[in-house]
Amino acid sequence: METGQKAAIGRPRGFDTEEALERAMRVFWEQGYEGASLTELTRAMGINRTSMYAAFGNKEDLFRKSLERYTEGPASYGARALREPTARQVATALLNGAVRATTGISSPAGCLGVQGSLAAGEPGSNARDVLATWREEFVSLLGDRLQQAVDEGDLPADADAGLLARHLMTVANGIAVQAAGGITRDVLQQVADMTLRSWPPTTGPAQPDA
Repeated sequence: METGQKAAIGRPRGFDTEEALERAMRVFWEQGYEGASLTELTRAMGINRTSMYAAFGNKEDLFRKSLERYTEGPASYGARALREPTARQVATALLNGAVRATTGISSPAGCLGVQGSLAAGEPGSNARDVLATWREEFVSLLGDRLQQAVDEGDLPADADAGLLARHLMTVANGIAVQAAGGITRDVLQQVADMTLRSWPPTTGPAQPDA
């Protein structure tokens, strides 16, 4: 009996956890936190609830892990944008990335991080807070990157880096909501391009007095 128990404990899982998490992420992306029932999640993942709990924890734990996967996968354009050499290129990469990620042919429309729990009631309040923190953390990182651009003379000295970051993310989040509502990629790209046309001019490094 003891040997059998040890064998059962040591037996590898009969499913690919990475693939199961990918499928769960897509369900949350499409249905939102509260809209994604455990039945839908486990069916998509190809496992039962016992296996889900053992591998990923409860629904909230699974959602957090799905958000991490989303951040490292479909939403990774945000981190890449921060590494662009100029503020304009940062803004361009961010908005163009938002358009592409939220209007993909092979993925759900919109953004998991924006729509995942916007309309959640009390049962989804923790997930809503997680996503609010997730969005604010990126706004802070973006603000730091734009402040660097101000300090380097890449943006005007009087540019408000924090407000610019908030403006960019408001547009990017709006693109996600519009995409979820069925607005096409071409139209949303025009919205991104219009925003970029009003971007503050590059000033270049300060020049010494003649």
